[in-house]
Order: sequence, then C-alpha cells, then structure tokens
Amino acid sequence: MGSVKATDQKIDHEIEEQEDDYSLDKVPYKERNMGWFSITNITFGIATAIFYFQLGSVMALQFGAVNALISAGYAIIVAGIMGTIISYLSARSGMNVNLMSRGGGFGYIGASLTSLIYASNFIMYCAFEGMILVYAVHEFFPAIPLWLLIVVFGTLVIPLNWFGIKQLDKLQKWSLPIFFAFLIAAITVALFTTSLYDGRFWTYMPEGVQIGGTALLMCIGMQHGIMGLTALLASDYARFLKPEHLKVGSVMIGVIPQIFCYGVMGGLGIWFGVRLAEPNPGVYIVQLLGIGGALFTMLTQIRINVTNIYSSSLSLSNFFENVFRFTPGRRFWIVVAGVTAMVLMLGGIVDHLDAALIFQGVFLLAWAAVLIADALIVKMMLKIGPAFYEARQEKLYKWNPVGVVALIVSSALGTVAALGYMGTFLENTAAFFAAALAAALTVLMAVLTKGKYYLRNEVDDIDKEDYLYEPRTKQKRTVPVRRPVTVNAKAMNK
Repeated sequence: MGSVKATDQKIDHEIEEQEDDYSLDKVPYKERNMGWFSITNITFGIATAIFYFQLGSVMALQFGAVNALISAGYAIIVAGIMGTIISYLSARSGMNVNLMSRGGGFGYIGASLTSLIYASNFIMYCAFEGMILVYAVHEFFPAIPLWLLIVVFGTLVIPLNWFGIKQLDKLQKWSLPIFFAFLIAAITVALFTTSLYDGRFWTYMPEGVQIGGTALLMCIGMQHGIMGLTALLASDYARFLKPEHLKVGSVMIGVIPQIFCYGVMGGLGIWFGVRLAEPNPGVYIVQLLGIGGALFTMLTQIRINVTNIYSSSLSLSNFFENVFRFTPGRRFWIVVAGVTAMVLMLGGIVDHLDAALIFQGVFLLAWAAVLIADALIVKMMLKIGPAFYEARQEKLYKWNPVGVVALIVSSALGTVAALGYMGTFLENTAAFFAAALAAALTVLMAVLTKGKYYLRNEVDDIDKEDYLYEPRTKQKRTVPVRRPVTVNAKAMNK
C-alpha cells in the first residue's frame, strides 16, 4: 500500500508540475491569465544582465562609442520587430518556440534538434553570466577559491526555478526595485568619479578607427550574437498572456526588453567603459560600489540565470520527450541544466565565447526567420499548410523539409560567411544574411512541397481561439438540380 501511495503522490506531483508550466504542451486558452506587465517584468531578468554592460563597454573601447550606439539602435529595431512577432504567435497559440517549431515547418524530430541547440545556448549563457558574478565576488574576496564560488552560485539558481513561472514572477518583481537602487548608486558614484577620458563619452574613438565601415559592422556582428536569443526567449513567457492583452501585450513583451537590453544597459555600458577605461563590469562595478558592487553583480546575474535555466529546462524537456520519450519532468532538467553550466564554468567555457557567439547568432536568427516567414508568408499570406500550430507527435511527420532544409542550408552558409570566407561585409553580417536566406528558403520549400509535410493526420479539434487567422470555410459543391420535364398532353394529341 505504501508503494502505491508513493506512486500516486509522484504522479500527482508530475501532473501539478506539468500544469504549472506546460513544458510539453501548449498552455490551454483558459490558463492564459497573466497580464503583459507581469510577463514583461519576468523578461527583465535577461534585460538587466550585466552582460549588456560588458557588450557596450567592449564595443565602445574597441570600435568607438558612436559605432556602438548605432549598433544598439539597430539591435533594438530588428530584435524588437522579431520579438513582437514571436510574442504574438506564442500568445495566440499558447506555445513557446520549441512547440511552435513542430508545426511551424520542422516536424517533431526536426524541432527537437532546434530545442537541443536552443538549450545549449541558454546553458552556455548561464555559464558566462555566472562567471561574471564569480569574478566580481572574487575581486572583493580573493581568498575564496573560484571553484567554490562557481559551485555556490551555480547551485543557487536551481531552487529559485523549482516552482516555475509564478515563482519567477515574484522573484523578478521584488528584486527589480533593488536592482534599480544599485544601478542609480553606480551611476551617481561614476558621475563624481574623475573620467579618464576628457571629452564627451560619445565622441570617444580609438586611434585609427572611423565612424561606420568595418568598425560599425564589427559592432553589429557582436550584437547578432545575442539578438536572436532575446527575440526567441519571449515565447517562453508570452504563451501565458491574457487573450485580451494580445495585441498591446505582444508589442510590450517584444520591444520593451530590447530597449532596455541594448539601449539602457548597453548604453550605460558604453558610458561606463569610456569613462572608466575598463571593459569588464565585474571589475568597475566593484571598484565603484565596493561590497555593494559585489551584491549588485550577484543580484543581476541571479536574475538572468534563473531565466536561462528556466528556458533551457523547457527545451531539454521537449528534446528528450520527442526523441527518447523520456519525461522525468521539468525540475529534473533544471538540475541537469544547472549542473552542466557549473561544469562548463569549471572547464573555462568563457575562453571560447567568441567562437560560440558566431554559431549562436547565425543559428538563432535563422531559426527565428524560419518561424516568422512560415507564419506570416506561408500560413497567413499563401495559405499553405494549416492555419494553426500542431504539436502532437501522432499528428505530425518526423521531418518537415520546409524548416529543416531552410535552417540547415542558411546556418551552414551563414557560418561559412562568419568565418570570413565570403568577404568582410558578410563576415560581420553573417547572422542577418543567414536570417534572410532562411526566410526565402522557407517560402520556396513550402511552395515546392505544397504544404504536404505539415500534418500527417487530419486535425479537427483545434479551438478557434488558437487559429492564427480565420480559415476559409470550405464551399460545398452545389450540383444543379434538373427540373423534371413536363409533358403537355394536349400538345401531344395535336
């Protein structure tokens, strides 16, 4: 009896966990009950990462402040548009990008490959962000060994993810005011610190560097490494959006975090970097605020890493459920993602960050382009394939050449371009090149295959609220009715 009771409790626990975050299925229409403000607040976990400080500081000191600022504007516009579309599709369907990919041109095994690479990107970022925190604390407490700090802070994000999106909402809400208090303090102290550059910060330009040209392209190339991630990330949370907030909420969730990522945090990183002549925020924030700087860094990095672990756990759940039918639950994958990030930190993954960013920027922007082109052009304009997203394996083909071919070809050519084999211009715009190519190939493959591989079986149980557009009703074929021939008896007699 005891074992039966324990088994029942385990099943109830897994059902409760599944209902909380719907890691393997779409969020039901009636469960989409979060306002756009709460969801936008959660996405601020990634928007407030110190990584954007570092990105801005490095670009300004290497390629000039103006070039860094122009690239920030470019990132806000492109990532904002992509993020808005992805958020809308997610909120309309109740699915994140992993689930949308199944019926959005990839098939359920094809979508699993995107889920695995997506998860690896989040885990890599978790390791990188974690190392910023570790170095900041180590700067203030050098007696504590790095490995111990890695284990402590790497373990901390696991329990903070345990209870899903509702816990993330609470964590981000109470920590956001504290973040802003530290941020204002850092800006104030920096204002009263003598600048190491005499002119206005936006006029800073390294010797031999000019506005535009290769320097600007280099900055844009660095932005590409993160833009696809911030655009796709919104889908993990937008799927819980209230239906009445669909239009306004999609814009808010898609644009506001991008403005804060690249405009506010990136812009401050440019200002801090030029003023203090230091590219590493883990160093200059501690120098400005002392122990407060270490606490500030700790807070920001914990905020970003709980979102990194959350999104990676969803992607890992999708991959292993699709390919191996292994469904231990999202919390199991939280532990796996957290431990993997710690192993990468201990192994020095940050030393290979540049190479990882090249592939990541190409792949993620190409993936986002496939989803957007499939929804807006293939499904809505050309009316090829279903007017909804289907994620159930029994209804899908393993592979859909529309998305798989588009992603593989565009990512391969984009990587070749990023490695410098197609000239300087494409080397620094490789991710944008891959995205444009992916969109074009998606449409071409959909036309060639005539939407044959979107659904294996007929689907007639999709709620009308989950349709991307109002489908055309099938016109019944009308057969003309022949009137019976009437015979005039009198005429016959004549």
